[in-house]
Amino acid sequence: MSHRTALRETLANVPLFAGCSTGDLRIVARHMQVVHVPEGTVLMREGDRGDAFYVVLTGRATMVRARRNVGVVRPGDHVGELALLDPAPRSATVTAVSPMLVGVLDAGTFSSIIRDMPALSTKLLGALARRLRERDREATAR
Repeated sequence: MSHRTALRETLANVPLFAGCSTGDLRIVARHMQVVHVPEGTVLMREGDRGDAFYVVLTGRATMVRARRNVGVVRPGDHVGELALLDPAPRSATVTAVSPMLVGVLDAGTFSSIIRDMPALSTKLLGALARRLRERDREATAR
C-alpha cells in the first residue's frame, strides 16, 4: 500500500474529516508531507502553539500530559487535528519512541486547501458540530 493510500485511509477515521468524500480525502492526503522522524524526536510539546496535524504511518510515540503518560500513538493513529483550525496550545507532548514515518499537514497548507475547495469547509463544520453534540450528550449523561 502506498503512503498516500495509507494517509487517505487514516484521514477517513479522523473525526474532523468524517464528512469528506474519498476524493476530498485524496486531495488532502496529496498535500501532506511524508516525513521520517528519528527516535527521540518531539513531534509536539504540551503548551506550544499548534500548527500541524500528524498521521502515523510507521513507528510509535508516547503521549504525555502534565508529566503523566496518557497513551501510545501507533500506525493508523493521528494527533493534532484541531491545530488545523485553531493555533491553541498543545494539550500533550508526543515523542517518538522508535523511528517513525508520519504524514504532516501544516495549518498554512490546510488553509490553502480550504480556500481552493470552499465546499470542504462546510463538511468540516458539519463534522465539528456533530463532535460538539456528542461531547455535550456525554457531559449531560454524567
